[in-house]
Amino acid sequence: MDTAQVKHRNAVLFAVLGLLMVGLFALDLLVGAMKMPLSALWGEGLEHQIMLSLRLPKAVTAVLAGASLALSGLMMQTLFRNPLAGPYILGVSSGATLGVATLILFGTLLGFAASSVMTVTCAILGSVLVLLLVMAFSYKVQSNVTLLIVGMMIGSVAGALVNVMQNFANPDSLKLFIVWTLGSLSAVSWKEMCWLAPIIAVGVVCVVALIKPLNGLILGEQYAEGLGIHIRRTLFLMVVATGLLAGGITAFCGPIAFVGVAVPHIARGLCRTSDHHLTVPATALIGANLLLICDAISSAFTYPLPISTISALFGAPIVVYVVLKK
Repeated sequence: MDTAQVKHRNAVLFAVLGLLMVGLFALDLLVGAMKMPLSALWGEGLEHQIMLSLRLPKAVTAVLAGASLALSGLMMQTLFRNPLAGPYILGVSSGATLGVATLILFGTLLGFAASSVMTVTCAILGSVLVLLLVMAFSYKVQSNVTLLIVGMMIGSVAGALVNVMQNFANPDSLKLFIVWTLGSLSAVSWKEMCWLAPIIAVGVVCVVALIKPLNGLILGEQYAEGLGIHIRRTLFLMVVATGLLAGGITAFCGPIAFVGVAVPHIARGLCRTSDHHLTVPATALIGANLLLICDAISSAFTYPLPISTISALFGAPIVVYVVLKK
């Protein structure tokens, strides 16, 4: 293809992804235990209240969560040059879970309730801590497979610590934590959205600012330094962005599996390139579309399924495909 054909193809691709997101967003608003028309969004009465207070923030959360987890996965795959890197597989989500578990389980014992600010802070600190540990091992371990195993082991240790805390927790705090671990988009109201949206916005701004350095890191740190890219500053911003995106979503929605590792591969396949000028927006759109589909499927049941269960059904086959191909 010549340059004009490539530009035309990319324009069509992003137009299709954008229109698909609008359609899936509307579908997500319509699906639920109670059938109601889309006009209820600007109408009156009980249907209007349900649409405005429950379904609309849930759909917005699906867009933010899908885009955030997918972008964090894209950055981690570029950082570690590992096609199976992602916030769930490398233990970043487990670190966020450990932070939230510490707050919820010990907070109840000490007699205080976990606020949104405290939950988000603990989740971000936990995810950043695990990511820093994995990065420290990446300087010692040369094999991508070995690094992947190290990340999984760190995640396992974090999970073991959570299990230990659960063993000593009282029934009330244990029930609260177990409900959180199932993963749900409906827990985010407009009040929580006032905290979630700015956190995600800052993370996305960091990712956009990192597009050029990310392209340089594809070919290695030495090549990136030759292009004038400040490696330490880039790594710091990547850690901050990943902590904000993955940690923030995990804090409000619980652990959501496989979105971060699967979506970047779909984006690169559709864009036919690893250029982050294209893969970053494509990854965000595809991640948002995927989680809107998962949420619509979950809401179609009388008792909604955990969102992580649905996302695993989509993401796991893609991971298997990547393993078989690479």
